[in-house]
Amino acid sequence: QVQLVESGGGLVQAGGSLRLSCAASGRTLSSRNVGWFRQAPGKEREFVARTSSSGMITYYADSVKGRFTISRDNAKNTVYLQMNSLKPEDTAVYYCAATPSGYYSGNYNSPTSYDYWGQGTQVTVSS
Repeated sequence: QVQLVESGGGLVQAGGSLRLSCAASGRTLSSRNVGWFRQAPGKEREFVARTSSSGMITYYADSVKGRFTISRDNAKNTVYLQMNSLKPEDTAVYYCAATPSGYYSGNYNSPTSYDYWGQGTQVTVSS
């Protein structure tokens, strides 16, 4: 099993930046795809970004492409989400998630492809 802990959330003004971290313990993240998801009150959890096990392949939701950057440092067992040009609609609880080791899915944008989740960190963007 993998334990994930997000950090770095907070309150920022529109146009500002935040960097979220997802630190893993228990098991390594090196063989897993890792994704970031977010959930606003009253809305479904939605895909934000994901990265391959090597960190060399990344993918973003259209809503954040060009503004957010996902990266990982497997040596530190940590995944990051750099969020720039934040908008009020980015306000949500952000979760990181990891797939089972060696697992491949037909849809990595779906939360159902991820077995391990952090507790979430709140990101609030004021207008």
